[in-house]
Amino acid sequence: MRSRFLQPALLSLAVALGSVGIAHADSDALPRLLVIGTPGTQTGSFASTNGWAAIFQEQTDSAARIVPEDSETQRYKRLTDRRDITMSSVSAAEMRFQIQGIDAYAATKPVAQRLVWHHNDTPWGFVVSGDSDLNTIEDLEADGIRVAQGAFSPPMTTTVRKAMPSYLGLSESEAGETFEYVPASSYVENCRSVVEGKADVAWCSPISSVLSEMEGAPGGIRWLEMDVDNKESWARFLEHSPMSIPTTINFGVSSAKGVGGLTSNFVYAVPADADEDFAYAMAKWFHQAHDDYKGTHGLATRMSMDVFRKFLDRSSIPVHEGTVRYLKEIGEWTEEDEAANQEAIEKMDRWISAREAALAEARDQRIVPDPDNEEYMAIFNKHTEGLEGFSSRL
Repeated sequence: MRSRFLQPALLSLAVALGSVGIAHADSDALPRLLVIGTPGTQTGSFASTNGWAAIFQEQTDSAARIVPEDSETQRYKRLTDRRDITMSSVSAAEMRFQIQGIDAYAATKPVAQRLVWHHNDTPWGFVVSGDSDLNTIEDLEADGIRVAQGAFSPPMTTTVRKAMPSYLGLSESEAGETFEYVPASSYVENCRSVVEGKADVAWCSPISSVLSEMEGAPGGIRWLEMDVDNKESWARFLEHSPMSIPTTINFGVSSAKGVGGLTSNFVYAVPADADEDFAYAMAKWFHQAHDDYKGTHGLATRMSMDVFRKFLDRSSIPVHEGTVRYLKEIGEWTEEDEAANQEAIEKMDRWISAREAALAEARDQRIVPDPDNEEYMAIFNKHTEGLEGFSSRL
C-alpha cells in the first residue's frame, strides 16, 4: 500500500514535466537497470523511493527497480556481498552497526560504504494504542509492560533493550526484569502489535504508511512524550544510539506531531568501490531533478540540496568521491567537508581492516564467526578494541 503522503496527481504531473525538463543525468554513466534496496513495502523509504524512481525512468535511459527487504542484515548482504542491488536506503544508525560489526553484523563480511545522497530525516517515537494508560515514556517503568522488539533490525533491538531503558535510568539487565519483550519478525508486525493487543508499546516512525492505517483504526494510537529538554536522560539514550538527534516531531501522522522523539537520517549508500561516474551522475540527477520529483512523496522534500547540506554539517558517514566531485562543481563542498570526509574514510578503513583481521584469525583457528560465539567475540573485541565509533557531529 502506498503511503498517505504519495500524491498520484502530482506524480503524473511531475512525470509529464520531467520528460521535457532541464534536469538530466549523464546517462552513459548510469546502469541500464538501477536496483534500489529499501525497507519493507509499508515504510516511507519504500514509498518515497518509488516516487522519484518513476521520474528517474522518464528522464534517463535507465530502468529502476525497487526491492523491498525488511531484513536489514539481508539488505546489507545484497548490497555489499551478493551485489544484486545497486544502492540501498539505509539509516545512519544501521550503517554504524554494519561498519562496526555490532550485534548480528559481527560475523558479516565487512565492506566499506559511501553516501551518494541524503534520503530523509525520519522521525521516530514510542507508539501505544489510543486507549492505553501509558502517556509518557516514564510510565513504562511499571512492571510487566510488553515492549515490541524488532528482531529484524539490530538498531531497533538496541533501542528497546538498551537505549530506552537507559533513558529511564535502567540497566539492560534491569530492563529484562521490568519489561516483557515481544519479538516481531518485520517492521509492520512490530508496529501493529500495539493495536493488535500483542504489545503495549512499539518503536516506530510516524511517516510509515502502516502508522496511517493504525491511526485510522478504531481507537487510534498515541505517542509517548520524550522531553527533548531532559538532557540527562537523552545523554544516556544517545550512548546507545549516537547517530540520533532529539527533536519535536513535526511531520508524519497527525497523532505524532508536537510530541518529543528523535530523528534518524536515512541515506542512499553504495559500496565504496562503486564507480565514480555513476555516483556523480546520480548526485547530479538527485539535485537537478528535485523540483520534478519533490511532489511525489512527503519525504522527497527531504532530498533537497538544503537538507543534504545541513546533514553534511553533522554526518560522520564518508561521501562517495563521485558525489564529492559534483558538490565541488556546484560550490557545495568546503575545506571543512573535505577534512571531515577524509577523517570519516580513515575511520571506516580502520574498522574494516580490524574486522577483516578478526575474521582471518577466526578462520585460522577454525572458530565459527558468530556473535553468540564467545571465542569469536573475544577475537573480534581484541582487534577492534580502542577504535573510535561513529557518531553524529553535533
